[in-house]
Amino acid sequence: MPRSLLPLGIALAFLLLAALATSFIVPPGPMQWLLVLATGAAAYMALNVGANDVANNVGPAVGAKAISMVGALALAAMFDAAGALMAGGDVVTTVASELLVAEAGLSSLEIALVMIAALVAAALWINLSTVLGAPVSTTHAIIGAIMGAGVSAAGLAAISWPTIGIISASWVISPLLGAAFAALLHGLIRRTITKRPNKLAAARLWLPLLMAAMAGIFAIYLATKVLSQWFTLGALPSMLLAGGAALLTWFMAMPWVRHRSLALSNRKKDVAKLFRPALIIAAALLSFAHGANDVANALGPLVAVARLTDVVPVAQPGAPWWSLLIGASGIALGIALFGPRVIHTVGEQITKLNEIRAFCVALSAATTVLAAATLGLPVSSTHVAVGAVFGVGFVREFLAIRNMNGAAVPVRAKLVDASMLNDRPEQALARERRNEKRYLVRRLKVVQIGVAWVVTLPAAALLGAVTNRVLHLFIA
Repeated sequence: MPRSLLPLGIALAFLLLAALATSFIVPPGPMQWLLVLATGAAAYMALNVGANDVANNVGPAVGAKAISMVGALALAAMFDAAGALMAGGDVVTTVASELLVAEAGLSSLEIALVMIAALVAAALWINLSTVLGAPVSTTHAIIGAIMGAGVSAAGLAAISWPTIGIISASWVISPLLGAAFAALLHGLIRRTITKRPNKLAAARLWLPLLMAAMAGIFAIYLATKVLSQWFTLGALPSMLLAGGAALLTWFMAMPWVRHRSLALSNRKKDVAKLFRPALIIAAALLSFAHGANDVANALGPLVAVARLTDVVPVAQPGAPWWSLLIGASGIALGIALFGPRVIHTVGEQITKLNEIRAFCVALSAATTVLAAATLGLPVSSTHVAVGAVFGVGFVREFLAIRNMNGAAVPVRAKLVDASMLNDRPEQALARERRNEKRYLVRRLKVVQIGVAWVVTLPAAALLGAVTNRVLHLFIA
C-alpha cells in the first residue's frame, strides 16, 4: 500500500473493527443491525472530531515552538481519550435525547435513521473541512445535521427549539468568554511580568502562582465531574482538594522556576521560555476538556440509537462503556492520522504566538470548555480556542497601536522603504499602523475562519436532510 494511503487504510480498518465489535457486544435483536450501522457512522465521526479539533488543543503550543508536532499529537491523543472515557457522559445525554421532540410522531426506525444520517452528514462535512485545513466546529456540524435530518423526517415540529436556543446562546457566549479570558490573562502577565524592569524576578513570583491557579481549576473539575462518578464529594472537600492541588503545584513550581531562571537573561524572549512546561500542561488540560465535551458529537446519536434498540435503558444517563471506548479510540486515532493539517492554521496562520501567548490561549480555552462540560452544554471547543487566539492577537494589536500613538519615531526601521521617505510623519504613522495590524492578526484568515463557522451549520443541515432521504430510500 502506498504510504499516502496507509492512514486511510488504518481508518477504514478501525471503522470495520468498531462495527464488528458492536455486533458481538450487544445482544441480538430485530434492530441490532441498525446499532451496528450507527456504530460505524459514530466511529467515522469520532475520527473526524480528532482530525479537526486537535488543532484547538495543541495548535498554540506547536505554533509557539514549545512542543514538536509528534509530541503534540501524542499528548492530544492521550488526554483527549482520557477526557472522553472519564468525563464524556453528561454532554452525550444532551445530544442523544434533548434535540428531538418526543411528540413529533417519529417511529423508532425513523429516529434511528435521523441519527445515523446526522452522523454521516456531519462527518462528511468535517472531513472536507479538514482536507482544506479549516478549523470548523464539530459541535455545529452534528447539531446542524440532526436538525436537517429531523426536519426532513417530520418537519419543523421535530426539533426542540428551546434546547437549540440555549445551545446557540452558548455558541455565541463561549468564544467571547474564551477571547475575554485570554485577553485578561495576557494583560495580567504583561503587567506583572513582561513589562517589569526585572522580568526574571517577577516571573519567579508570578509564574508559580499561575500554575497553582491552573492546578486548582482542574482539581475542582475532577472533583465535581470525574470523581463524582464513583463517590460524592461535598463543596468543602472539593475546595480542600483544589486548594491542596494548588498548594502542591506552587510548592513544586517555585524551586523549578528559580533554578531555570538562573540560566536566562532578563529579556522577554528568554522569560517566555519559563512558560513552556506550563503551556504543555495547559494544552494537556485543554485536550482533556475537549475529549470530555466533544466526544458527545460522535456518541450522542449512537447512544440515542442504542436506547431505541433497548441495548441501553432509556433511564440510564450518559453513555455505555463500549461506546465511550469507541469514541475515545476514534478521536485519538483521528488525531494521530490526520491532525497536523489544521494545527498549522490555528497555531501559525492567525497571529504570531510565543510561549506566553499560547499559554494564555490554552488555559483560557480549557477553563471555558471545562465549565461548559460541567453544565452539560455542547459548546464548540473550536470557537472557544480560536476565540482565545483572536483575543490575544487583538489585545496585542490594540496595545501596539496605543504605543505607536505615543511614540516619537513612528516608523520601524525594518518597514522603511523608498515610498515612506517622502511621507509626512502622520502618513508614515498611518502606514505603520496598517502594517502592524496585518502583522499581528491576519485579517484574511479571520474572514476565512468566520465564513467556515457561518457555513457549517446550514451546510451540515442540508447534508443531514439529503442523507436522511437517501437512507429512507434504501432502508425504510
